[in-house]
Amino acid sequence: MRETIFMTASSGAKLMAHNRQDAEEKGRLAEIMALSLLRAKGYRLLARRYKSPSGEVDLIMRRGDVTAFIEVKARATHDEAITSVTTTQSRRIAAAAAHWMTQDSAANNGPCRFDIVAVNSRLIPSHIENAFDGAY
Repeated sequence: MRETIFMTASSGAKLMAHNRQDAEEKGRLAEIMALSLLRAKGYRLLARRYKSPSGEVDLIMRRGDVTAFIEVKARATHDEAITSVTTTQSRRIAAAAAHWMTQDSAANNGPCRFDIVAVNSRLIPSHIENAFDGAY
């Protein structure tokens, strides 16, 4: 029997993954929370789960002329989520972003950055702008 993610009204929302299927569901829920936060801040979604031959970006969004390549991480705490983005992972995200920029002249000609949205176990998102550089 599959264990599930649960939410309770009395204790607030909780997010727990017990297997791969739950982890994927947890990631999708974290992306929804990230999208809600970023849209409230004025960002427009360009792509979700963008895949290139060299990597994947969870969210690609734009506010004004700034294109943001965003990694969404769900962990027990915001700090754990932020530190879970490895150097290897950031390089893959940057490589995928470079691929995106070949197809999007606004991103290629305008400012870009790499952000993280950390979502804690209570489903509270935190947006960190310029969380890592785009070197790969």
